[in-house]
Amino acid sequence: MPTASRAQPRIAVVGVTGRSREIGGAERFYAGLQAALTGIGLHAELALAQSDESSFEAIEASYLRFYDLDLSKFDGVISTKAPSFAIRHANHVCYLMHTMRSFYDMFEREFPTASPERRLQRRFIHLLDAGFMGRPRIRKLFAIGEEVAARLEAFNGLKAEVMRHPTTLSGFADGPFDYLFMPGRLHRWKRVELAIAAMRHVGGRLRLLISGEGEDAATFKALAADDERILFLGRVDDKALVKLYSGALAVLFLPRGEDLGLVTFEAFNSNKPVITCIDSGEPSRLVEHGRSGFVCPPEAAAIADCIRRLAADRSTARAMGRTGGQAIAGVTWESVARRLGASLGFCADMLA
Repeated sequence: MPTASRAQPRIAVVGVTGRSREIGGAERFYAGLQAALTGIGLHAELALAQSDESSFEAIEASYLRFYDLDLSKFDGVISTKAPSFAIRHANHVCYLMHTMRSFYDMFEREFPTASPERRLQRRFIHLLDAGFMGRPRIRKLFAIGEEVAARLEAFNGLKAEVMRHPTTLSGFADGPFDYLFMPGRLHRWKRVELAIAAMRHVGGRLRLLISGEGEDAATFKALAADDERILFLGRVDDKALVKLYSGALAVLFLPRGEDLGLVTFEAFNSNKPVITCIDSGEPSRLVEHGRSGFVCPPEAAAIADCIRRLAADRSTARAMGRTGGQAIAGVTWESVARRLGASLGFCADMLA
């Protein structure tokens, strides 16, 4: 166990970069965690390496890339998403964002006609992950949400302590309740098509504003081409994103099996209700049906019914949004940093 010294303990936050080098949720997570650890008196640095999932050979190379990282200069390390937990260090805690979901809960959807070889690859990944995240290689295993923890137990036989974290976005403000807002990556797992289909059941001129970019953007835009109420805004900066949250009647967040979903936190920070689905993963646990939003079946008509109820009564939307904001008030970066610091052996009384 590391002991206190005059110098600040050096902690590596070990993260993953993709081939695109785009700034997204993972990058915000790394920055938030680094800042929080620094804020409690630890010297935190980012240690990033590339992960390529374009082929199984590339995936194997990515695991080896992290396995070979030299982190000996650090007093403790915190791994995050796959395959960063392949690192070697005597004082290692894993705060798991997610494993490679294409080989987990999304396997059948991504590989509907998977060959025996592909299924063996999937089994290999499961065993590899279980070995890397198990004791005695790591001191403590955390998960960012109940969805991730349940997946770990079901597929890898591992138990993780759930510890949610907040968004790093700031400057939230109340505003009018004028339109529906759907932020995030335009990817099939986010089910933007459900929101588009729901709008066909919603009368009037209520608009749906969709921000973000992604590999399935063209498909979604084609689906919405005949509805002038649906606007695609593309990538927006943080200032614009906060303003869009502020003006929304409600935030639609309809993913499939989401690991955490900072959209929910950001909507609640803006005092806006969230409409999500019963199979949306962590958002369905964060949203209290009928109190901070709605948790409905993943069906266009059901989503549209929730939209109509909020559009008909803005005062209910306001009350729900305030309830959501109160529900997440206790989720802070400082509490996350202190729990991780203590798990690495740096006691609270030695931290600033």
